[in-house]
Amino acid sequence: MTLIAVIDYDMGNLHSACKGLANSGATPEITDDAGMLERADAVVLPGDGAFDPAMEHLRSRDLIQPIKDIIASGKPFLGICLGLQLLFDGSEEGKAEGLSIFSGQIKKFRPEPGITIPHMGWNQLTLTQPDMPLWQGIENGDWVYFVHSYYAAPADPSINAATVTHGSQTVTAAVARDNIMAMQYHPEKSAPAGLVMLDNFVNLVRERSLVRR
Repeated sequence: MTLIAVIDYDMGNLHSACKGLANSGATPEITDDAGMLERADAVVLPGDGAFDPAMEHLRSRDLIQPIKDIIASGKPFLGICLGLQLLFDGSEEGKAEGLSIFSGQIKKFRPEPGITIPHMGWNQLTLTQPDMPLWQGIENGDWVYFVHSYYAAPADPSINAATVTHGSQTVTAAVARDNIMAMQYHPEKSAPAGLVMLDNFVNLVRERSLVRR
């Protein structure tokens, strides 16, 4: 059994993420219990909504330090949509401090003729870390589903695993470093490419669990 803890902090529909993980062969568990996060084989931080309320919900449930400890332990960690943005220092959307796993800010798309904000719908990825484990079976130009008005601007662009172009702006679509992987788009809504990515994540977690045992 590959147990994946999905962090519950009242920000978004957790069940679609769980369904995607279950279809990939994992056993997802929605939880806000730090002990469960520690026992799980991997942790997923999904989310929709605004930056400041999300950080407040994590803080009120005493989850900020457990999340940082789990990431530091080397356990596989996947952020989805808002779950990617929270890994950075802060956001133009509000004033709260982020988790500061990565240095950088979350910025708002600049209005320009011919683009919509939020950036909503299907768009094509440009892979910038071709060897990132989640990209097995994924190619440049594969389509994924976005819903966001803000994007990550990493201080260290080498953590970018994929980018996307919206209008004239090319921005972060995914980041990766060591055991941390995060996507601005929704893989569970991005069939078939997104489902391949979830399969890859679950397989990565399963292989790591077998090695540890």
